[in-house]
Amino acid sequence: MARRLTAAERLAAATADIRLETFADQSSWDRFLVEQAVLHFGTRHAEFSANDVRDVLPELGHGYLGAAISSLHGGGIIRATGQTVPSTLDSTRGHRIFVWELTARGRAIAAARAAARQQPAA
Repeated sequence: MARRLTAAERLAAATADIRLETFADQSSWDRFLVEQAVLHFGTRHAEFSANDVRDVLPELGHGYLGAAISSLHGGGIIRATGQTVPSTLDSTRGHRIFVWELTARGRAIAAARAAARQQPAA
Protein backbone atom coordinates (compact mmCIF):
# COMPACT_ATOMS: atom_id res chain seq x y z
CA MET A 1 0.00 0.00 0.00
CA ALA A 2 1.33 3.43 -0.91
CA ARG A 3 2.35 5.73 1.89
CA ARG A 4 -0.06 8.63 2.47
CA LEU A 5 1.48 12.06 2.05
CA THR A 6 1.56 14.44 4.99
CA ALA A 7 -0.11 17.83 4.78
CA ALA A 8 3.31 19.43 4.34
CA GLU A 9 4.16 17.10 1.46
CA ARG A 10 0.80 17.70 -0.25
CA LEU A 11 1.20 21.47 0.00
CA ALA A 12 4.83 21.46 -1.08
CA ALA A 13 4.09 19.28 -4.11
CA ALA A 14 1.04 21.24 -5.27
CA THR A 15 1.44 23.11 -8.53
CA ALA A 16 -0.82 25.37 -10.57
CA ASP A 17 -1.56 22.62 -13.07
CA ILE A 18 -2.78 19.90 -10.71
CA ARG A 19 -4.56 17.24 -12.73
CA LEU A 20 -8.20 16.52 -11.95
CA GLU A 21 -7.65 12.77 -11.67
CA THR A 22 -5.46 13.41 -8.64
CA PHE A 23 -8.61 14.47 -6.84
CA ALA A 24 -11.02 11.77 -7.95
CA ASP A 25 -11.93 11.09 -4.34
CA GLN A 26 -14.18 13.99 -3.26
CA SER A 27 -13.16 13.83 0.40
CA SER A 28 -9.48 14.12 -0.55
CA TRP A 29 -10.30 17.13 -2.71
CA ASP A 30 -12.24 18.81 0.10
CA ARG A 31 -9.46 18.21 2.61
CA PHE A 32 -6.86 19.51 0.16
CA LEU A 33 -8.98 22.61 -0.58
CA VAL A 34 -9.31 23.41 3.10
CA GLU A 35 -5.58 22.89 3.76
CA GLN A 36 -4.83 25.23 0.85
CA ALA A 37 -7.23 27.83 2.26
CA VAL A 38 -5.62 27.69 5.72
CA LEU A 39 -2.12 28.00 4.24
CA HIS A 40 -3.19 30.88 2.01
CA PHE A 41 -4.94 32.64 4.87
CA GLY A 42 -1.79 32.28 6.97
CA THR A 43 0.27 34.02 4.29
CA ARG A 44 -2.09 37.00 4.35
CA HIS A 45 -2.62 37.33 8.11
CA ALA A 46 -0.07 37.11 10.92
CA GLU A 47 -2.60 35.35 13.16
CA PHE A 48 -5.90 33.65 12.41
CA SER A 49 -8.48 31.33 13.92
CA ALA A 50 -10.87 28.78 12.47
CA ASN A 51 -13.50 31.54 12.61
CA ASP A 52 -11.52 33.60 10.11
CA VAL A 53 -10.90 30.74 7.70
CA ARG A 54 -14.45 29.38 7.95
CA ASP A 55 -15.78 32.70 6.64
CA VAL A 56 -13.93 32.27 3.32
CA LEU A 57 -14.58 28.55 2.74
CA PRO A 58 -17.29 27.12 0.53
CA GLU A 59 -20.01 25.40 2.55
CA LEU A 60 -18.79 21.86 1.96
CA GLY A 61 -15.33 22.74 3.24
CA HIS A 62 -16.54 23.64 6.74
CA GLY A 63 -16.60 20.04 7.97
CA TYR A 64 -12.93 19.57 7.14
CA LEU A 65 -11.59 22.68 8.84
CA GLY A 66 -10.80 21.13 12.21
CA ALA A 67 -9.11 18.13 10.59
CA ALA A 68 -7.13 20.37 8.25
CA ILE A 69 -5.93 22.57 11.10
CA SER A 70 -4.94 19.49 13.11
CA SER A 71 -3.09 18.08 10.11
CA LEU A 72 -1.22 21.33 9.45
CA HIS A 73 -0.39 21.69 13.13
CA GLY A 74 0.85 18.11 13.30
CA GLY A 75 2.92 18.69 10.17
CA GLY A 76 4.64 21.71 11.71
CA ILE A 77 3.09 24.17 9.23
CA ILE A 78 1.08 26.17 11.77
CA ARG A 79 1.40 26.62 15.53
CA ALA A 80 -0.88 27.93 18.24
CA THR A 81 0.00 31.42 19.46
CA GLY A 82 -1.22 30.74 22.99
CA GLN A 83 -4.23 32.98 22.48
CA THR A 84 -7.81 31.76 22.18
CA VAL A 85 -11.01 33.36 20.93
CA PRO A 86 -14.65 32.27 21.25
CA SER A 87 -15.91 30.21 18.33
CA THR A 88 -18.52 31.94 16.17
CA LEU A 89 -20.03 28.63 15.09
CA ASP A 90 -23.48 28.36 16.70
CA SER A 91 -23.17 24.63 17.38
CA THR A 92 -20.11 25.19 19.58
CA ARG A 93 -21.89 27.60 21.93
CA GLY A 94 -18.89 29.90 21.91
CA HIS A 95 -16.23 27.51 23.24
CA ARG A 96 -12.65 28.75 23.01
CA ILE A 97 -10.59 27.98 19.92
CA PHE A 98 -6.91 28.55 19.24
CA VAL A 99 -5.38 31.42 17.33
CA TRP A 100 -2.78 30.14 14.86
CA GLU A 101 0.22 31.43 12.92
CA LEU A 102 2.42 29.96 10.21
CA THR A 103 5.68 28.41 11.34
CA ALA A 104 8.97 28.94 9.52
CA ARG A 105 8.25 25.68 7.69
CA GLY A 106 4.79 26.94 6.68
CA ARG A 107 6.24 30.24 5.43
CA ALA A 108 8.90 28.34 3.43
CA ILE A 109 6.26 26.16 1.76
CA ALA A 110 4.16 29.23 0.97
CA ALA A 111 7.18 31.06 -0.46
CA ALA A 112 8.17 28.09 -2.63
CA ARG A 113 4.63 27.84 -3.98
CA ALA A 114 4.53 31.58 -4.72
CA ALA A 115 7.87 31.34 -6.55
CA ALA A 116 6.60 28.38 -8.60
CA ARG A 117 3.54 30.40 -9.65
CA GLN A 118 5.83 33.18 -10.89
CA GLN A 119 7.72 30.88 -13.25
CA PRO A 120 6.30 30.65 -16.78
CA ALA A 121 4.62 27.36 -17.68
CA ALA A 122 6.70 25.01 -19.79
